[in-house]
Amino acid sequence: MSAEDRVARDKARFDEWVRHAATSGETPAIDAATVVVLRDGDDGLETLMLRRNSKIAFGGMWVFPGGRVDPDDWRGGDDALAAARAAAVREAHEEASLTIAEPDLVLFAHWIPPPIAPKRYATWFFAAGVDDHVHTIDDGEIIDSDWMTPTTCLRRHHDGDVELAPPTWVTLHSIREQRSVDTALDLLRSRPPRHHATRMIPTDNGPVALWAGDAGYETIDASRVGPRHRLEMFPDGYRYDDSGIVE
Repeated sequence: MSAEDRVARDKARFDEWVRHAATSGETPAIDAATVVVLRDGDDGLETLMLRRNSKIAFGGMWVFPGGRVDPDDWRGGDDALAAARAAAVREAHEEASLTIAEPDLVLFAHWIPPPIAPKRYATWFFAAGVDDHVHTIDDGEIIDSDWMTPTTCLRRHHDGDVELAPPTWVTLHSIREQRSVDTALDLLRSRPPRHHATRMIPTDNGPVALWAGDAGYETIDASRVGPRHRLEMFPDGYRYDDSGIVE
């Protein structure tokens, strides 16, 4: 695999989204939850990454444990956040045999893919540390796993070795300088949870994902001068700029 493979994958995915939107219109978003599982490793902070089966949604990508919110996760109530917490705990156990307590989950983001995406999951993002980091994948939905430092995972993505969705990439980027579970969780607790309703647009250099706070978000114009909240997915690498966020 190579950086050229990464560029080709990004272009193919975006082109498929455009074709889907032209023929099928907007796809409804499904409630989902994911948990960034963290541990203190020999080389510093590490996160558990899982590779999804190529035959299911986000096939082949490396992701955090997670999935859709099931009916039983609602527990007869109408609290979407509580249901998402239950789903995050359940998915971590189903996909990696990890036991995480709901009170230990730190909510730090909510992501909604662009309307043109064929599969849209409105996903609550949580983080939690684990002491007992022995895990077992299900060899069904998940076909591979690895503990990686955020920097290692980002480098492997740049080199074309692993495929990451934008929310996963941005999450890893946000904690890449943290050296321990405690400092990473402190960072995520210190700021309000960020809501990302993605708008994806093509540019001459490659796709750009825009979020609220970016000068071009409302007009869907990546060239507009002003504050930035975007991810540029260019051939020479990804670049994230959140200078337009006020917290």
